[in-house]
Amino acid sequence: MLQTTDAPLPANANDASTASGEQLAPSFSPLYQQIKGLILNSLRLGEWKPGESIPSEKDLATRFRVSQGTVRKAIDELAAENLLDRRQGKGTFVATHATQQAQFRFLKLVPDTGTPGSEGPAQRDIVECRRARASADVARALALRTGDAVLQVRRVLSFAGAPTILEDIWLPAAPFKGLTAERLANYQGPMYALFETEFNVRMVRAEEKIRAEPAIDGREQLLKIERGTPLLSVERIAYTYKDVPMELRRGYYRTDTHHYFNTLG
Repeated sequence: MLQTTDAPLPANANDASTASGEQLAPSFSPLYQQIKGLILNSLRLGEWKPGESIPSEKDLATRFRVSQGTVRKAIDELAAENLLDRRQGKGTFVATHATQQAQFRFLKLVPDTGTPGSEGPAQRDIVECRRARASADVARALALRTGDAVLQVRRVLSFAGAPTILEDIWLPAAPFKGLTAERLANYQGPMYALFETEFNVRMVRAEEKIRAEPAIDGREQLLKIERGTPLLSVERIAYTYKDVPMELRRGYYRTDTHHYFNTLG
């Protein structure tokens, strides 16, 4: 920590390092970044659950023995990164995928004649959910070893009765022990909300690669389109806290009635 009158002192052992002993912030990092790291570690360890309020800036300043301004700057960055949610007059809360606004943060396919969510929730058909061994490319994406246990999920999302998105999803098996096709089918909210409420895994960011691919290898049958129809292929790796990869998702989108929409800047 910095040698300063505004230097934080860990409230407990978990504040100072990760479970593996890794230091959260180098001593030369700005003070607010050190506080951001301590708050982030508390989020990662589940001290405050998604949707719950975190302590006030005053309480956190007392806990870390820094000024409220330093805490405020750290919280501002975490809010800008969609990890915390400031609510005027109510406090600061751990961001959650269960809110209406968050449900479309990772779904960028919108109808040609509407806006995100205007079609209502997608109808979900879980084709399979099974335990498998990670192939080399899946293991690489999820920072696993080839052959490690993963859960493989295939589902179809339909809008107004028309199959629109086919998704193949791979998850590391250990954090999602007990996840079944039945649980996926019965959960009424978005999949990422299920992950955070029942498995304590919150997806905080994602990286995507987009390309065009033909509807082949059975995709045309599940999407009920002609073989060879152009599809938008979106490969996503989603990360939880500390940039730990937790999901590889390959989606195939019909674009005859929908388009991919993203806001930049």
